[in-house]
Amino acid sequence: MSENNMVAGSPAGAPRRVLHFVTGGFSGATQVALDLCLSAQMATQMGAQMEVLLVLRRKRNTDAARVEAIRARGLRVEVVPGWSHLATIWALWRLCRAWRPELLVAHGFPEHLIGRWAGLLAGVPKLVQVEHNSRERYTRWKLAQARWLAARSAKLVAVSEGVKAVLLKLGMPADKTMAIPNGVDLRPFAEGAGKPFEERVAGIVMSARFARQKDHLTLIRALGLLKGRGLRLPLKLAGAGKAAYRQRAEAEVKRLGLEGQVQFLGHYGGMPELLMSHAVCVLATHYEGMPLALVEGMAAGCACIASDVAGVSEVLAHERSGLLVPEGDAKALADALERVFCEPGLGQRLAAAARERALAEHGVELMRLRYQALLTTL
Repeated sequence: MSENNMVAGSPAGAPRRVLHFVTGGFSGATQVALDLCLSAQMATQMGAQMEVLLVLRRKRNTDAARVEAIRARGLRVEVVPGWSHLATIWALWRLCRAWRPELLVAHGFPEHLIGRWAGLLAGVPKLVQVEHNSRERYTRWKLAQARWLAARSAKLVAVSEGVKAVLLKLGMPADKTMAIPNGVDLRPFAEGAGKPFEERVAGIVMSARFARQKDHLTLIRALGLLKGRGLRLPLKLAGAGKAAYRQRAEAEVKRLGLEGQVQFLGHYGGMPELLMSHAVCVLATHYEGMPLALVEGMAAGCACIASDVAGVSEVLAHERSGLLVPEGDAKALADALERVFCEPGLGQRLAAAARERALAEHGVELMRLRYQALLTTL
C-alpha cells in the first residue's frame, strides 16, 4: 500500500487534514465540532497523523475568552468575519488555499452553505455537510443552493434520524444522506448515579441559550400554574444568547410573580455539577436536531422532561427514560413536573433509566468513532 493511502497510526484512507467550519455562537453545533476536533487531537497524540483546524464564523456573541480557552487546549482555531456571507466565504477560501485541507466539514445552517461554497472554490477534495436542526430557514434560493451543493458533496450527515428524514423530504440525495447522533463527553458525569433523586435539590435546571428555537416562556408559565396549585419549584436557567429573548423571559417571570423562584445564570461553566445536584432537567423547545443539553441532564442522573419534537423523541422514551409533553403546552409541562415531584418512585425510576441510556448510546467517543469511520470511507 502506498504512503498516500496509509499514514502511520491512521486508518487506511483517513484524511490527514480536516477543517471543521461552524458558527462562533457557541451553540450545540459548535460543541459537536469542538468535540470532534479534540478527539482528533487526542488520536494524534496517540500516533495518528491527522491535523484538524477549527474555524468559527464570528457572531455578535462570539466570546473572545472562550475562543482563547479552546486555543489553550492545544487546538488551532481561526475566527473569520461574519458580517456578510461574501466576507466569510472570502476569508474561508483564503484559509483553505493556505492550509489545504483534504476534507471540509461544514456544520449547521447557514454555515454548511457558506463553508461548502468556500471549499468548492478553493478546490477542497471532499466536502461534508452536517445538519444540526430539524427546522431551518430555507428560502427557495437557499434550498436550491443546498441541493446544488449536495450533488457536489461527499456526504450529508444528520445529527438524528428525525433530521435525516427532514433532509430527505427537502430533496437531498438518499445515497449520500446518513445519521450520526450527537454525543457528549461523559467523563464529567461519572458521579451522576451517586446521589439518589430524593437527596437532590428539589429544583429544575434548564440549560439552553436564549433564542427563537428555545421555549423558556412555556416553562416559566408552567411554574406559574404550579404556584397556583401550591407547588413552588426553584428554577435555574443556564445559558447566554440574545438579550431580547432573555428580557422577554425576565418580564414573564415578573408578571407571574416568580422572582424568588427563577434564577438567570447566564453562561455557566459548572453545568455537570449543577445538573448532578438537582432533581430535574427540563428542555422546553420548539425544535431540535439532537439535544446535547438534554443528554447531559440524562447523564447527570436527572429525571428529564422535554418537548415532544423531532430529535428529542429519539433521545427520551416517554414514561421509560423521561416524560415528553406537547410543544408549547404549559399545562402539560406543569402536570409532568407535578408527577415527577409528587408521584412516589417516579423521579428515581426515570432518572436511572435516562442515565443508563445516555451512557450506552450518547457518549462522545461513540460519535467520534462513527465520524472516523465516515472520514475513512471518504
